[in-house]
Amino acid sequence: MKLSEELIYRGFKAETTIENPGDLDSRKVKKFYWGADPSADSLTIGNLAALMMCACFVRHGYQPYLLVGGATGQIGDPKENGERELKSLDEVEHNKKCIREQIERVVNGGDGGKDVDLVMVDNYDWFREMKYLDFLREVGKAFSMTQLLDRQFVQNRIGEGGSGISYAEFSYTLIQGYDFLHLYREHDVSLQLCGADQYGNCTSGIHLIKRLEGGEADVWSTPLIIDPVTGRKFGKSEGNAIWLASSDNGGGNYTSIFDFYQFWLNQPDEAVEYLIKIYTLLESEEIEEILRRHREHPEDRIAQKALAFGVTSVVHGRESAETIENLTKVLFARETNFSEFSEDEILEFAKFLPVCDKGVMLVDALVENGLAESKKKAREFIIQGAITINGVKVREDIELKQTAIVKKGKNKFLICR
Repeated sequence: MKLSEELIYRGFKAETTIENPGDLDSRKVKKFYWGADPSADSLTIGNLAALMMCACFVRHGYQPYLLVGGATGQIGDPKENGERELKSLDEVEHNKKCIREQIERVVNGGDGGKDVDLVMVDNYDWFREMKYLDFLREVGKAFSMTQLLDRQFVQNRIGEGGSGISYAEFSYTLIQGYDFLHLYREHDVSLQLCGADQYGNCTSGIHLIKRLEGGEADVWSTPLIIDPVTGRKFGKSEGNAIWLASSDNGGGNYTSIFDFYQFWLNQPDEAVEYLIKIYTLLESEEIEEILRRHREHPEDRIAQKALAFGVTSVVHGRESAETIENLTKVLFARETNFSEFSEDEILEFAKFLPVCDKGVMLVDALVENGLAESKKKAREFIIQGAITINGVKVREDIELKQTAIVKKGKNKFLICR
């Protein structure tokens, strides 16, 4: 399967300046760049979709230039409804280090991939010495106010009922455009990959390259991934973030490997067919066979299991995916008797599940570990019989005195140790 064919098969095509996707297969200079701002200390599965597209280009011989926006991260990509809170320089630097490893891992194809000749760049490196007047003379003069005011996000912010926009965020598209120009000049990069929401900003780079260098460049974007349950996009701004980090880097932005795996395992049938193409490295023949078997026996959730295992392998490694797959089988098997687990077995589960110390009250443990949003809600769960300890329902708030598996509902667990 050619690159153009695979991109379309997997759903990695939205707005683009390339009229014939087949041109990607025979492009003379096979280089691209993709960028992410360090607005948090972890990327999300929304970012992951674009990174999986990048990995697709890499598998077909493209060299990746991956940009961490140390400069743009200090301003923030304009939102539709208001100003972003500025990050401190220390916070931006910390976030850069955290997401760099995530980017490298996914684009390299996880722990089973090849060692790709990828280039990591930071736009702070070329903006730190740039003088303001030089930027205005070279970049500012290349754009008309009409061009900038016509941007949809600007219209939304300055129109009736809009929140207004600062000059800093208004200038963001110029800064991002200059990134493309710089990489074109220094590394001969003439293709930018992005999510569909960044397409307008990316075309600023095309404009600069044509205006200042007389060169040609292109943008290829991938659709935003929509949560089929809520109808919202996958991302931190929507409040439904699933993070790539599995432990806390300091900002509380993480999703345990167990919860990460469960998220994919619990996707509805109407979503799994397109998600498995986007978020796994399975070949098209494997995917089609999995989907065929899934349609014949949807009750076995064959596609969901393949999706969960595949994406967890890419982000956290095959060994972790195998461990969580086995743990899931044990915890959700109908014949499992939780009272029969030894203390050592329960402590092994604690490596992947939320934990609390012995001696705490059950209500407090449920709230502190995210199994209940409030003490009132935790007491309601207990009264309703939704909480079990080692397989036995409890009907009152009690002190957790022994090593145990606390379960809420069908799929939430807590280990007391």
